[in-house]
Parts: sequence; C-alpha cells; structure tokens
Amino acid sequence: MDAISDWERPFSQEELDEIDAVIASVTPQITPQNDINRVPLNNRRLPNWGIHNCSNRNAVMEYPEMKFQGRIVYSKTVSEVEKAAKELLEIIEVKKIYMEQVSLGFDIEWKPTFRKGGKTGKAAVMQICGDPGLCYVMHIHHSGIPPVLQSLLEDPTSVKVGVAIGGDAVKVFKDYNVCVKSLEDLSDLANIKLGGLPKMWGLRSLAETLVHKQIKKPGNTRLSNWETYVLSKQQLEYAALDAFASWHLYQVLKSLPDAVDNNVAEEANGSSPS
Repeated sequence: MDAISDWERPFSQEELDEIDAVIASVTPQITPQNDINRVPLNNRRLPNWGIHNCSNRNAVMEYPEMKFQGRIVYSKTVSEVEKAAKELLEIIEVKKIYMEQVSLGFDIEWKPTFRKGGKTGKAAVMQICGDPGLCYVMHIHHSGIPPVLQSLLEDPTSVKVGVAIGGDAVKVFKDYNVCVKSLEDLSDLANIKLGGLPKMWGLRSLAETLVHKQIKKPGNTRLSNWETYVLSKQQLEYAALDAFASWHLYQVLKSLPDAVDNNVAEEANGSSPS
C-alpha cells in the first residue's frame, strides 16, 4: 500500500489547536461599541437635511419686500413745497390729456405721543405719489400748506387714494383748515373687488394678497420724530413707500372686476339658496 501523501494525512490534535489559536487572534471581538443591535434607540437621529425640512414645513412664507425705486423729492421750506406742488399740478394736467382719471397715492405722518392722554401732534409730513418713478415728500411741519399745495389737495378731478384716507383728510382739515377732496379708501375698494366678508384691509395685507410683496414698517421709523428739522434717509424712504404702495395697489384693484355676490350669481343661474 502506498504511503499516505501530506494532503491526505489527517491533522494531528496539536495542529488543530494551532489553527484555532490563529482564527481566534484575527476575529474581531463584539463589543457594545461595534454591535449595531446594541445601539440605544434614543441615540438615533435624522440627518441634518431631514431636520431642516421638518422644521420649515410649518414656516410662514415670506414674500419679497416692496420698495420704492423712483426719485424722492423732499421739500421743507415754503418755496420748496410750493415748487413741488406746482410740479405735481403740471404733471396732473398732462396726464388728464390721455388718462380718464388721475390718481395720487396720499399719506401723512405726525409725531407720536407716548403719554396717556397726551395731545397728538399736527400732521408733520405729507407724501404724494402719482407714478412709480417720482414721489413728493413735503415737510409741512416747517412750511405749512401753501396756496399751491392747497389747490392741489382741493382739486376734485384728481382722486387721492390710501388706506383710512378719510381719517387723514379729517386730520389735515383740523390741523390746517384745508379740505382734501376726492378720496377713495383702498380697504373699501378691496372689499368691492375681492368679495367675501367685508374686512378692514391694511396696506401690508393688501400688498401680500394682491402682489405677493411685504411692506416693512419698522417701529423705530414709524414712531420717530416727524417734526425733526430734517428728515432722515429712513424716514424719507418710509414715507415715499407708503404713498407709492397706495398708488400702486389702487391701480391693481381698479384693474379687477367687481366681485359677484354668491346670492346674485345663484339667482342669475336660475337657482336659489336652500
């Protein structure tokens, strides 16, 4: 019988022990650090992008800011205000040639009082805007209302538009004995055009609804001293934006058809509400 080759010879016990020792030396030991089944559940977390999306899901959409990009004409002396008012009247007369109606965004500012029962200051600033390229900011605290500006305000052929503009007109009359004529309130017009339950629209809510823009009204500017000797850049931009936004939103509202009342629509269709 042939001798048994090395490949066919069975391992001795000593050789088997050596093999087991080698295998044991290279096999990783399972520890709490590398055992995935032992990781506590409370240590699990979403990746950062997942957390970011979840946290923003209920965030309020922020519209781009509305800004006035045109030229601001600031006047504070009697002669400056008269010149500005004269320019405005000339612009209005030209527009009347090719426009059925001339509209002017109108607003006023006054110095706030922070004392209970304190007297409200007189209208200190008047801003008027008739197009997207030009806005007049008149510091009437220093100039008063000269005759040319009075003629502009009392002109019934140009409509002055704004939110709660009736209250502004009353204040101008009480403070300067000048009647601002031909007024249209944006809130009332919005209720006619947009329908639904009547509501008190503000300039900001109208901007968000109609043109998807936000109007920022920083308190430190809105409640600033409008009787100061010279208006700051922030005050001028704030005042101009209010007048421009009023004019612009009026154009948008006027372009819309009047809302149809639900009851009227049902009657027109030959049905009646149950």
